[in-house]
Amino acid sequence: MNSNTFRMPARRPGFAASAAVVVGLAVAGPLALAVPAHATGGSEGQASAVVLRTGLDVSLLNKTVQVPLRTSLNEVHAPGNAEKTALTVQLEGVDEGRPFSVLSADAASARATANRERAEGVTTLAHAKVHVPGLALLSLIEVEKVTAKAVCAVGEKPQAAANVLGTVRALGKKVTLTSGAPSKVEVPGVGTVTLDLSRTETTSRTAAATALELKVSVNPLKLNVAEVEGTVTLAAASCESPEAAAPAPDVRTQTGAEPAAPQVSASPAAASPGPSSEGLAATGGGSTTPYAAAAGVALLATGAAAVALSRRRARD
Repeated sequence: MNSNTFRMPARRPGFAASAAVVVGLAVAGPLALAVPAHATGGSEGQASAVVLRTGLDVSLLNKTVQVPLRTSLNEVHAPGNAEKTALTVQLEGVDEGRPFSVLSADAASARATANRERAEGVTTLAHAKVHVPGLALLSLIEVEKVTAKAVCAVGEKPQAAANVLGTVRALGKKVTLTSGAPSKVEVPGVGTVTLDLSRTETTSRTAAATALELKVSVNPLKLNVAEVEGTVTLAAASCESPEAAAPAPDVRTQTGAEPAAPQVSASPAAASPGPSSEGLAATGGGSTTPYAAAAGVALLATGAAAVALSRRRARD
């Protein structure tokens, strides 16, 4: 009795594994890699503070000698951190060549800090006296304590505050200060000082505070020995809010494409090579599509060869 045993050719494990890998790449969906979001943009805030600032014009000897008095004490600016605590400021060349003390105080500090979250300016002046040329024995103004503060933080409304505490004297006279209304002090034969108390101003991103601002017009005894005109500012601070950083959206990187379901065609066109990778890229195909197509063709060819070999053995 004759018997014929037909055995299918053994599949090569290596080829099967390779084909499985290629087919797996072909049918796998796109792989998305999430990139962590980072805040973009934004900037540091701005802040400043000053204990004393003068904008005075000093005229000597019937205005034959004019000396501009533009000076400041403990003026600081930020970003970063800055602080000064000097207690005196002097002017040269207006008192027969000797240094002239414009301000003296027991405590005087100005601090400014600013970063990406907050900006702040703070000024404190205590037990201070301001002098101008021609009034060696009489203070232009004396204060017990004045403060100014401005704070600007991201996402918050800017704030400004200024305070004048204790007694204030101008040209030797005690002054009663009223918020929102200037106070005027006039001394015959000496001059006039007008004081503005505790001015504050805020906008959507800025704040500013000034404890005292003086408008000065002094000409002692009308002798034109020393005529002084201008302004004096005591304790001022300002700030500008940092610009908030905008959060960046998640960025996802596509590393594959989801191909269409494989189709087998009996027509000769099915064995023809597919379009180039450039063409696939132009129509949305992924970079693995040509390899998947090649793997499919290889599998079809292997199957066809196996069927043909089986039929030939059957005939034999």
